[in-house]
Amino acid sequence: MPLSPPPTDMDLRRAMAMLAAHGELAEVKGEVDWNRELGTVAREVLRRKGPALLFSNIKDYGLPGARCGQLATGLLAGHRRISLLLGFDDEIGNHELVQHVLRMNAERIPPVFVDDGPVHENVVLGDDIDLRELPVPQWHHLDGGRYINTFGAVITKDPDTGSVNAGVYRGMISGPDKIPMLMVPSQHWGRHWAKYVQRGEPMPVACVYGWHPVMDFLAGSPLPPDVCEYDVMGAYLGEPVPLVRGRTVDLPVPATAEIVVEGFISPDPESYEMEGPFGEFTGYVSDLPTRRPTIQVTAITHRDSPVFRGTLEGSLPGASGENSYMSSVQRAAIAWQTLKTAGVPGVRDIFVHPVNNGTTIVVQISKVNEGHAKWVASALWASGAALYRYKYVIVVDEDIDPGDYSATDWAIAYRVRPGTDDIVVFPGTFGSPIDPSTPLEERSVDDLGAGLWNRMLIDATKTWRFKPQPQWNGARFPPTVAPAAEDLAQVRERWADYHFTGWDGGR
Repeated sequence: MPLSPPPTDMDLRRAMAMLAAHGELAEVKGEVDWNRELGTVAREVLRRKGPALLFSNIKDYGLPGARCGQLATGLLAGHRRISLLLGFDDEIGNHELVQHVLRMNAERIPPVFVDDGPVHENVVLGDDIDLRELPVPQWHHLDGGRYINTFGAVITKDPDTGSVNAGVYRGMISGPDKIPMLMVPSQHWGRHWAKYVQRGEPMPVACVYGWHPVMDFLAGSPLPPDVCEYDVMGAYLGEPVPLVRGRTVDLPVPATAEIVVEGFISPDPESYEMEGPFGEFTGYVSDLPTRRPTIQVTAITHRDSPVFRGTLEGSLPGASGENSYMSSVQRAAIAWQTLKTAGVPGVRDIFVHPVNNGTTIVVQISKVNEGHAKWVASALWASGAALYRYKYVIVVDEDIDPGDYSATDWAIAYRVRPGTDDIVVFPGTFGSPIDPSTPLEERSVDDLGAGLWNRMLIDATKTWRFKPQPQWNGARFPPTVAPAAEDLAQVRERWADYHFTGWDGGR
């Protein structure tokens, strides 16, 4: 890759300034304790449908000379924020947003290496390393510790091919220079890890805390293993991502990143540290404390006056966070691409509600055969993206808005026959190791490589097994009680003539 000066408009600060200009970011100037209070404030702001937050007065981190005194969170917690960060002038609809992501995920603009960048304005090595100098919160009161890796992009490299991956994986501070991580072998970095273990070599790692949020958006999404997320980030932003080499690891990181933590993970189990529990994206506290592969930190590099980037994980009804909203868009787009690649026809729309992060997905189709819904489900369940997602697949006809839960519920109520193959359970598949409905012994990554899931398809389309009825104009299902088209057109034309008293007539 050629050397090039870094662009000036690709970083976290400009992204936050843009959100603030649109009323989507607020600074929290009152003192907030990093220990539980900060996370509770973030949750309450989500419940109140408030903006993204920049905490600038964090207890113990506001003193002169502090290494880092600011924390940004919630930047992707809303479809309007996602729309703005992806380059739109304002919020766009779910279908348009998913289609944009589907297109951009297929585009590539390779990154460029630069001589140096602001991320190396400060380099901390050796005995000076202390992760506790960063304002990492105790996000939830039941967390096992201070989770530094919530929305940090973890950079690793395949030792055989040299291909680079950026992913989001959880990690907890267990000492001044140690971060135990949840390592799932079937994830992209888990595949890299397996090769280092086989070689008996430590795996180099770089964790990026704070760059343009498109990095979080893509690092937290299961792009194909042969795709470098930096190439796709460039496509989203319309220009190459400027990269520099780490100071102690041969890994590329954004030149204008806020903070980077470098290190190595040893394959020696004696080096593992205790990690967990953690308030996961399911909205439940996950698993039990376990000894896990641990980053031995070799360097911290950061900009002057850096902003730490983290997120309050865990979706709750009425108070879901940025991973939930991000997943609602990316998981729908990736599912669409999966179905397209598998040759499944007739896909009209896909919707994921933020609260379930893609665990449940609703697919709208133009039905081409009676087994069409099973075609959809089998394609999704066979994809690597199904590791944490697509536990429930609901398939509806084109007259059902997949984003309207009342419409989906109506379709399930009157188009599904329990006890028939309208409901299909697919047991014993690979799945999430953090699903609280799964027994602990079936969530053991060490024993099983992943969790075990029983998946379910709900075929809420109108069956083709009923015979056409002449009294229904040859249809298999009876007509609905919707007004006749001509009657509705007449009423809408005369709407102003009805002179409603006490009501403006709506829209």
